[in-house]
Order: sequence, then C-alpha cells, then structure tokens
Amino acid sequence: MEAMRVAALQHDIVWLDRETNFARLEPMIREAASNGAGLVVLSEMFSTGFAMGDEWAARLSEPRDGASSRFLRDMASSYGTWVAGSCPEIAADMRLPANTLVIAGPDGTIHRYEKIHPFTYGGEDRYFRKGSAHLTVTIDGVRVSGFVCYDLRFADHFWSLADTTDLYIVPANWPASRAEHWSTLLAARAIENQAYVVGVNRVGAGGNLTYGGGSRIVGPFGEDLAQAGDGEQILYADVTADQVAETRAKYPFLRDR
Repeated sequence: MEAMRVAALQHDIVWLDRETNFARLEPMIREAASNGAGLVVLSEMFSTGFAMGDEWAARLSEPRDGASSRFLRDMASSYGTWVAGSCPEIAADMRLPANTLVIAGPDGTIHRYEKIHPFTYGGEDRYFRKGSAHLTVTIDGVRVSGFVCYDLRFADHFWSLADTTDLYIVPANWPASRAEHWSTLLAARAIENQAYVVGVNRVGAGGNLTYGGGSRIVGPFGEDLAQAGDGEQILYADVTADQVAETRAKYPFLRDR
C-alpha cells in the first residue's frame, strides 16, 4: 500500500485574532501540501488560542460552519489535502461551545469530534461542554482517529478504538511546564496501541501560559519518526496501514487485552 504523508504544523497563535492566524497558517499549509502531505494537522484552538473566561466568551464561540471550519474546508479544497484542527463551535441548540476537532477533506467533506474530556484543572469544563462520541475517518487507506489535548491522559479511550485505528491525531495547547508528560504520553499511546500517534502542540504564549511545542510523530513500535523543538516547524512522516498491521502481527499484544 502506498504511504500517506502526514504533516504536523507546530505554530504560534495570535490571541483571539482569527484572520491573522488564518493568514499565518495558509503558507504553512501550502508548503505542507506542496511537499506531498495527504493530511495536515494544526493545533488545538488553532484560530483563537485556548481562551477561557467570561471576558472572552463573546469573542470566542462561533457557529457550526463558522470562520474556522470554513478556513479548514477552504484550505483542504485549495491545496488538495485533508486539514484538521480544533476550534470552539457552538451548535444552535446548545448553551456552551464544544472544543471541536474538525477534519476537512479536499472534496468538501467535514467530520467533527467534540473533545470528550474538558480540562477541568484549567476550568475548561465551565466554558465548554464535553462531547460523547469518538470519530474515525479513513484517509488514503489509513484509519485516523481524533482526540484533543487532555484526552491524551485517558488511555482507555484510545484502547477502545485500537482495533479500527492506524493513526491517532492529537492537536493540543499543552503548556511547557508539563512538557515531559506530553512527550511520554504520546509515546505510550503509540506503544500500547501499536499505532501511529501525531501530537501537534502550539508554541508561544497566551492566556498567561507558555507553550513549548515538542510536537511529535511516533510510529507503531514506539519509534520517533519526527520531533520538533520549541519554534514554529512542520514535521513530516510517511504512514501506512500495512506497517500497523505488520507490527501487530509480529507482536500480537492487543489480543491479550
């Protein structure tokens, strides 16, 4: 099976300035697509930063198919690649937005996963409602399951999708103060599920927090395929469902769960 190239866009975010963020991200997406990426993954809350609190609420939420998801759809269509990132979308019948991972295809297809685990330690649960359903999308023969940031700490949710997943994507705004947790958990989720894991963290500062990057692409045997430092950077890795199947056949650990 031909490999799919995945690109992890580690980027800074200008606080609550969607148009500036869109303008900054488009050249990076264009570059990734020109380098053959079939899937481009942005960070959590890529268009606004992880803004929470009453002072930001009026500027934060956007409707389904709002500016951020339209940007992802337009980028996917313009550059012929799948593009993913999370944004604060509010459904018409809901009081609070969900931290929504949007995965947009080049044919206009849109898939959504609403973050199941709001970050209660940071108060996310007061401003975002939690989701209830997982999402797996097949892209170029690779089964891709999406999670968002704090979800990474809940291994059982990754386990529950392992049999139908080749690659997990985890966009994040993970603070530099817990960088070791981020890196360790990404590797653990790959090793225990024998699947690729693409963790995409932001860099820079926002909301009184500093973000250290450390985005990482881990292979199904726990091998590092690409790792970023603390600046803006694009990571690439070629992934195949065959490699996952071969790893699981050689080391059939999932059968013992």
